[in-house]
Amino acid sequence: MASTPTRRTILSGLAALAGTVSVPTAAIPAARASKRPPVGQRGFVSHAVEAEIARVSARIGDAELRWLFANCYPNTLDTTVKMGMHDGHADAFVITGDIPCLWLRDSAAQVHGYLPLARGDALLRTLFRGLIGRHARCILIDPYANAFTRDAEAATPLSWAKADMTTMKPGVAERKWEVDSLCHVVRLAYGYWRATGDRMPFDAQWGEAARTIVATFRAQQRKDGSGPYRFQRAAESATDTLILDGHGAPTRKVGLIHSMFRPSDDACVYPFLVPANLFAVAALRWLAALAHETRGDAALATDASGLADEVATALRAHGRIGEGADAVWAYEVDGYGNTLFMDDANAPSLSSLAVLGCVPRNDALFRRTEARCWSAANPYFFRGKAGEGIGGPHVGLGMIWPMSLIVRAMGSDDDATIRRCLDVLKATHAGTGFMHEAFGADDPSAYTRPWFAWANSFFGELIVDLVRRKPGLLL
Repeated sequence: MASTPTRRTILSGLAALAGTVSVPTAAIPAARASKRPPVGQRGFVSHAVEAEIARVSARIGDAELRWLFANCYPNTLDTTVKMGMHDGHADAFVITGDIPCLWLRDSAAQVHGYLPLARGDALLRTLFRGLIGRHARCILIDPYANAFTRDAEAATPLSWAKADMTTMKPGVAERKWEVDSLCHVVRLAYGYWRATGDRMPFDAQWGEAARTIVATFRAQQRKDGSGPYRFQRAAESATDTLILDGHGAPTRKVGLIHSMFRPSDDACVYPFLVPANLFAVAALRWLAALAHETRGDAALATDASGLADEVATALRAHGRIGEGADAVWAYEVDGYGNTLFMDDANAPSLSSLAVLGCVPRNDALFRRTEARCWSAANPYFFRGKAGEGIGGPHVGLGMIWPMSLIVRAMGSDDDATIRRCLDVLKATHAGTGFMHEAFGADDPSAYTRPWFAWANSFFGELIVDLVRRKPGLLL
């Protein structure tokens, strides 16, 4: 494994790449000119990613899908990565797109699709090392925060968060406690380790952050009181604040982890968010493997594994609706027997459990749950002139999130299902060449967030996945 690049080699390497790499455009009609920024204006350039664009594009017969892929797959690198140095090591700050802050969840998911290429690209490994290190430092600032500023001493630049009634520390952009924020961090770190075998990011600072993750999950089981986290906001929307002095709805303490907000940044109705707890079980087991394999930390591995087993047991007892062959996962529960069934487009969702690695693809309980999510039983399943898909309360009724269609296609082995998802994704980008946060079920031109890098990169990840699994669907 190559040694850690210096600031000089990082910057000179990026400059050299910028001068030598271009997107293959020969197969793209003039009417579908590339929507990427000029090479010299791209935030990060990877030889491996550019080669992957060429390889995959050559296997896509559908001209519009090929154009969308070439625009979307590199969007995170092109537009959201800011490289630097911290204490002699590479630092990577990855913004979410049209909001200039780093979300733990988004940044981890935005680069996930590049993991298979990291072993063969030294600069791409530098990006991953820098982001894993940045994540660790963010967690050590505040494990309850979901978003951070680039300057660890800065106050939040987000107007809506400035007056939040919670403990806002320097470096924190928003402090909505979401279990999945820490899970996505672990998923990326574990994926990087599996892809490269590189131990470099897993230093003492990372070990401290990993112990903080486990401790935070344990604190949010709230077995001994309400815990250290509270949050309130003076807002028009009820989904932006928490009831009961900022602690959320009452729960019976059954071993599940309280997640006060969903991955949409919307407040939970019942604080035991089931897909987030399932994600936490998987993340804790990944963390245990990392602790053992990269650091030889048996105590941390044992602690993480023990908590994973405890939460898994509680999920089996309290996280389902129905019994036996009719059971499905609930979306949220409170431990008293009250349940909420719905699904939200943001991952972790119930529909995304297999894609995220929380359950096997052929798991019968998951498949029953997924089928119910994609039906009228889910109040946030929408069908309109433009197609069908899942949204959520975040941007209102009748708004379908492309992310839900990407999850559906990536998690399916049925050609007809995948083809329907691709057809809707092709027909609803409103001529922009990019994915969006959401679009109107009857009017794709009514969309939110024109620059949403997670959705773009995730679409690219889907196309790479289909080239491997279902190449005939792209012809």
